[in-house]
Amino acid sequence: MSDTQGPALRITGLSKHFGRPAVDGLDLTVRRGELYALLGPNGAGKTTTLRMVTGLLAPDAGTIEVMGIDMGRDASAAKQVMAWLPDDPMLYAKLKPTEYLEFVAGLWGIDARTAEPRARRLLDWLDLTKHAHELTEGFSRGMKQKLALAGALIHEPKLLILDEPLTGLDAAAARQVKDLLLAHVAEGGTVILTTHILEVAERLAQRIGIIQHGRLIAQGTLDELRAQSEGGTLEDVFLHLTGQA
Repeated sequence: MSDTQGPALRITGLSKHFGRPAVDGLDLTVRRGELYALLGPNGAGKTTTLRMVTGLLAPDAGTIEVMGIDMGRDASAAKQVMAWLPDDPMLYAKLKPTEYLEFVAGLWGIDARTAEPRARRLLDWLDLTKHAHELTEGFSRGMKQKLALAGALIHEPKLLILDEPLTGLDAAAARQVKDLLLAHVAEGGTVILTTHILEVAERLAQRIGIIQHGRLIAQGTLDELRAQSEGGTLEDVFLHLTGQA
């Protein structure tokens, strides 16, 4: 998709220290309407970066713009247009999926007439309709992950950010989540995800960014990244660019 309205996310000179640099002068741009995978070794700064983007963590330096909104100047407006799904989302054990989605929709100020068909569509898509009236305390990790994704999408965010969204999912659940993410992008949304499952990034992402020691060391399509290394699979490229080959 063309970037006529400016990027979905623009990070400039972003830094965060925890005794040592976790994110170190990071510059990163994600276009609107793309699925972007942010990869890196353990401790590279991926989750710290995303927590700053979502306003959960204050940067030490740098700027973050979400859909053209400066997070530092108007964090509330920036948060309104995005959703964040951590790798271990928290649900309310005594709520049913329908109640949970109604609750989340209410937090976003979405009226019931709008929220109900959205919730029904999401539960259908993620194969949770048959569990719609069960308490979430009895759900498997995969079911909880899918319900949390539905909650993240209920207000139709322009930017969806996910940290390891396929962790703990079986093949069928992972396929449902991947299909839903691709559909969100096809409808004009933007998705940023981190994953250690490089095959997922290879198959889903239109562009890939690789960070190491809190800095972006490579970015582009898989073919562009191959051109910067010795070719091969994304795993080959990743290991070469991060010096682990």
